[in-house]
Order: sequence, then structure tokens, then C-alpha cells
Amino acid sequence: MNSNRVMIVLMCVLASPGIVLRLSGTHLGTVPDTALFGLSIIASAFLLSWAAEAAEMEITQGLAVAFVALIAVLPEYAVDMTFAWKAGQDPVFAQYAVANMTGGNRLLIGAAWPMLVFILWARTGAKALVLERSYAIEVVSLAAVAIYCLHIPFKGSIQLYDAVVLTAAFIVYMWLVARVPSEEPELVGPARLIGALPRTQRRVTLFGMFVYAALAILASAEPFAEGLIHSGTQLGIDEFVLVQWLAPLASESPEFLVAGILAYRGRAGVGMGALLSSKVNQWTLLIGGLPIVYAISSGGFGGLHLDARQTEEVLLTAAQTMFAVAVVLSLSLSLMEAGALLALFSLTFFLPSTEVRLFLSGVYLVLAAGIVVWQRSEIPAILRSFKATLNNTPEADAVQPSEGHH
Repeated sequence: MNSNRVMIVLMCVLASPGIVLRLSGTHLGTVPDTALFGLSIIASAFLLSWAAEAAEMEITQGLAVAFVALIAVLPEYAVDMTFAWKAGQDPVFAQYAVANMTGGNRLLIGAAWPMLVFILWARTGAKALVLERSYAIEVVSLAAVAIYCLHIPFKGSIQLYDAVVLTAAFIVYMWLVARVPSEEPELVGPARLIGALPRTQRRVTLFGMFVYAALAILASAEPFAEGLIHSGTQLGIDEFVLVQWLAPLASESPEFLVAGILAYRGRAGVGMGALLSSKVNQWTLLIGGLPIVYAISSGGFGGLHLDARQTEEVLLTAAQTMFAVAVVLSLSLSLMEAGALLALFSLTFFLPSTEVRLFLSGVYLVLAAGIVVWQRSEIPAILRSFKATLNNTPEADAVQPSEGHH
């Protein structure tokens, strides 16, 4: 328990530079300032993740899983919305908003999903991560929004009506998971320490952690976003690359770590469920939030328009999402499938050219179509599991008991 207390205190300390630098107006230099603001965001994300996990003691477990996923990526939302706001004043920032959004989404599927399968295989020798049938809600929800978002790159913009549709989809998803029957949560680490507190003390602690972390993120998001661009110029690194990969990697590192720890402790299914939920909220609220913030900042209603590079990035991300949905239609992810996700993602990471992006977009879509046709019998099965989970009928429980569920 002492080590858990130390971790909480340490993250509170590491989250403080963002607040201190912003309030005092102190400047140590572009690169050091950016590093400190980034550190504050990472530390705040850990605090948010622990608090959200401990909140399972207060709300249904299904809703808590979605809540954990949402809270864990709030730092990325803050950075991305900062770019969207600036784009309303200066169109050059639009590319960075899209870069951060697509980078975060592709990292989640291309790196985090395979990581869980590899950890599970290393720990247990299992050649596939099997999800419980209750996670049909995440898979069906992701499939629905993935199909909708596929049209966005072809029209070359993210419009306000897209925001309405995607926000509504997220609200429906949250309503669905809130209906999933709850079980006693299995908390680990600092979250377990918080969850074990008496109710009043726990609620005060949770409130304090949420408020403190939120303040640190709000103080750090804008200077971190600006600092990435200026740091890229100073260090001779492509600003687009820094925003697309470094910012999401920093903001999503706690989520990766939490999911990895769950997999290491034999709860890979729960970790994968959280990552699935995170993908749903990023592919709904994160995308939908961009045109809203842009419209408020610019004072117009024309939506966020995409240039050629942005269109390619969104197309590639949408195609990767379709492939990922096809892969998990069976509510499992094998070593081979995880390897394919990682390999294809690595190609776009190390070969960032137009030709590679367009080629791999086609590969993703062809593979997705092939898998859906090959496993078309899984579609009625997962829809039955979706219905059974909501109705709390026995089919929803005919699963691997060791993997855990909502």
C-alpha cells in the first residue's frame, strides 16, 4: 500500500510543473518547457486513470470501463481541441489537429492491441486473446461508427452534421454499456488503494484527483501543443510527425500501461475491452469535437476541411479501423492477427509517403472485406451476443471465465 501512496504523490508532483509554469509565466526555453508540459499531461493522465478505475465503486462496472477509457484519453482530447481552436484563427493548424487525431487512433490499434496479445502469449502461451461475449457491445458500436466514418475522407471535410451523428453515437454507446449487469470490480495498484477508502473519503479523494488533474491538463495542453511545433523547428524534426506520434504517445501512455498491467496479471480481456471502448470514444467524440471547436473559433459553419495529406491520413485511419473491426468480429484476436496489425502499422510509421498511405489503405479495406466474407457467420452470432448482453440472458455468460468482463 505504501508504494501505491508513493505513486499517487509522485504523479501529483510531476503534474505540477504545468500549473506552476503557466501561472507564473516562467519560460525555461522551448524544448524544456514543452518537455515539462508534456510530463504534466502524462502524470495527470495516470491520476485520471486511477481515479476513473476507482470510480467503479460508485457506478456500474460496464459504465466504469467506458468511463476509464474516456478519462484516459482526455489529455489527447485537450491537445487535439487546442489545435482545432487555433485552426479557426489560422488554417495552418488544421493539419496538426488531424495529425494528432489520426496518430492517436492508429497507435491504439496498431500498437496497443498487439501488445496485449503478445503479453498474454508470453505469460500464458495462449495464441489468442478471447473476449467475453459482453464485449459485443464495443465491437458492434465500433463497427457502426467505422462504417459511418469511412465516407469522411472521400468528401474531404469533417462537417458539423458529422459531429451531431458521432456525438449521438457515443451517447447511445454509453447508454448501452450502462445497462450491462455489474460485478464487483477487481481494482489493482493505486486504484485499489483509493477504492478501499471509506465512501466519503473516497469520493472526496476522487473529486480532488479529477479536479487537480484536469487543471494540470488545461494549463499544459495549449503550450504543449505549440511547443511541439516550435521544438520540431528547433530540432530539425518534421512538426507534423511530432504532433502525429509524440503527442498521442505521451497522452495515451497511461492507457497503454494500464492495459498492459491488466494483461500481465491475466486480465487481458478486460484490458482489451478498455482499449476497444477507447477506440469507440476516439472515433466518435474526438472526431466529432473537431468541427465543433473549429466552428466556435472561426465563427463559421463550414466544417473542418482536409487537404490532400490530411485526407490520406484520415482514409488510412478509417481503413485501419475497418480492418480492426473485421478482425475482432469473432470476439478474439490471434497472434497472427496481432502481428498483421503491428506490421501494417509499422509500414506507415516508418514509410510515411503518399504512395504507402494509399496502398495500405487499399490493403486494409481488401483484407477487411475478405475477413467479413470469410467469417460472415460471426455477424449473426455477435448480434445475438449483443442482444443477450443487454438482456442479461445466459448466452452472454458462455465465455472464458478467466478473462473477466464488464
